Amino acid sequence: MAPSDVKVLGAPPSPFVNRVQIALNLKHVDYEFLEETFGYKSELLLKSNPIHKKVPVLIHGGKPVCESLVIVQYIDEVWIDGPGILPSDPYDRATARFWAAYVDDKWWPTLRGLTNAEGEEAKAAALEQVMEGIILLEDAFAKCGKGKDFFGGDTIGYLDIALGGFLGWLRAAEKMTDLKILDATKTPGLFGWAHRFGSNAALKDVIPKTEKIVELAKMLTARAKAQ
Repeated sequence: MAPSDVKVLGAPPSPFVNRVQIALNLKHVDYEFLEETFGYKSELLLKSNPIHKKVPVLIHGGKPVCESLVIVQYIDEVWIDGPGILPSDPYDRATARFWAAYVDDKWWPTLRGLTNAEGEEAKAAALEQVMEGIILLEDAFAKCGKGKDFFGGDTIGYLDIALGGFLGWLRAAEKMTDLKILDATKTPGLFGWAHRFGSNAALKDVIPKTEKIVELAKMLTARAKAQ
């Protein structure tokens, strides 16, 4: 399929956009990346996602698909020749979807809270919430991965993409707070997973550099304070 038939509307620092890029790379699908300017919504974006008005949007054959995890599932179902992303077993598939929802609804907001925390007491409370989630995800990795390299087993799967899209922001949070979130002693499973996931060829030139994310995070924090 020609690259022009597959387009991604997004902004590189977005972990949600990164999920879509990783999934397409895993499936070896060529695509055209249409970068949205931060703070500005293009006419194409508003037309393609009139409900939420946000990235990412996958445009395939002129038809838009919205919401990162929905897009990842769509990619897995359309490009069946590539490696499978969602588990084939119904129970494993349901479990992966459950934990992906947990990452978005529960854990990601706590990580954002950590970077925005002011004062030692607030930072300590925010870190406790983040680590509670990390411990739960460490356990989920052991159960879902079944002793293998990824949540998806031998290869990167749906939950790997769901959590891994935030890996750059996690590294940025560690740098901004001078705290260690992934630790070889406390969370050995996730510590090793993060290295393997980050080294995969599907992530090449996808996850932004830590310094760039730190810069953006500081700007967003300053903007929120000014409002």
